Amino acid sequence: MEGFGWILSIILGAIAGWIAEKIMGGDHGLLTNIILGIIGALLGNWLFRALFDATAGGAIGQVIVAVIGACILIWAGRMVRGRG
Repeated sequence: MEGFGWILSIILGAIAGWIAEKIMGGDHGLLTNIILGIIGALLGNWLFRALFDATAGGAIGQVIVAVIGACILIWAGRMVRGRG
């Protein structure tokens, strides 16, 4: 979540993590949602830059990118644990 302050990154991370949790059918706590959202944003931005040489701008675009990244993280976590 490039260009956002810590507080806004935490809030947007929590929102993105919560949305990803609902999409993927998980049941995580607030802290896990924040972590998933923030790390998902890093992963999503990296993927978008690698694939499209650009990433989504603004808060809404970053939440969408973070949700995609968080869904990938949840999926990967399930694959590692063998529950996917």
